[in-house]
Amino acid sequence: MQAKVEICGVNTAALKVLKNDETMALIRSAQEGDKAAKEQAVMGNLRLVLSVVQRFSGRGEPMDDLFQVGVIGLLKAIDNFDTSQPVKFSTYGVPMIIGEIRRYLRDGSRVKISRGMRDNAYRALTAKEKLTSLYQREPTVEEIAREIGLPREEVVFALDAIADPVSLYDPVFQEGGDAICVMDQVRDERSTDDSWLEQIAMREALESLSPREKRILALRFYEGKTQVEVSAEVGISQAQVSRLEKGVIDKIKRRMR
Repeated sequence: MQAKVEICGVNTAALKVLKNDETMALIRSAQEGDKAAKEQAVMGNLRLVLSVVQRFSGRGEPMDDLFQVGVIGLLKAIDNFDTSQPVKFSTYGVPMIIGEIRRYLRDGSRVKISRGMRDNAYRALTAKEKLTSLYQREPTVEEIAREIGLPREEVVFALDAIADPVSLYDPVFQEGGDAICVMDQVRDERSTDDSWLEQIAMREALESLSPREKRILALRFYEGKTQVEVSAEVGISQAQVSRLEKGVIDKIKRRMR
């Protein structure tokens, strides 16, 4: 006996499952305006919604909310399904439910994506589901692009735009009690041990300079003044500025070795 699990007040263990021909008959009646038939079609396919919602668990979204959004996708699928086609309703309904949930997650994201980009992504995801069912494998980007009539680059940009962000603290491998996170796999070329040591050595070298040497360096390399301008401001000759500048740089290089 299945355990009782309630979502939106619905006991998921007791959900009815309709056969495909039963679903087809109810959908035909629903599309002709029979509200009771539509309700039966919805109730008989809630397990379909539940199976899709479970794919999105662990994303921090309440399951009740995702289930309700999934039911909206199911309703759209019932309204738009072409019963004259030799296709099971689940083949059409699952991509519709997935698309509705993904659109809900995208629209609720803090990262705002343009309407056109979202529409392209939705079309690409719908085409991906369709081609996966047709080919019994995951389609290539080129195949998706041909299916929806968009350049390959636009499909890639659209799918990248809606991709879920990855936390640096997400585990990628765990054995025993030690987990390896994403941040452990990311390398920062600028923040290496050598760069930190160089920064410390540079700070110590600058602190060893006299006030006049520091001022000359600041005028030359921070404010970008010429040696002539520096000589006028400091009150020494341009030749002296040149010698002091060279001497300061040599001193720093020695301290940095």
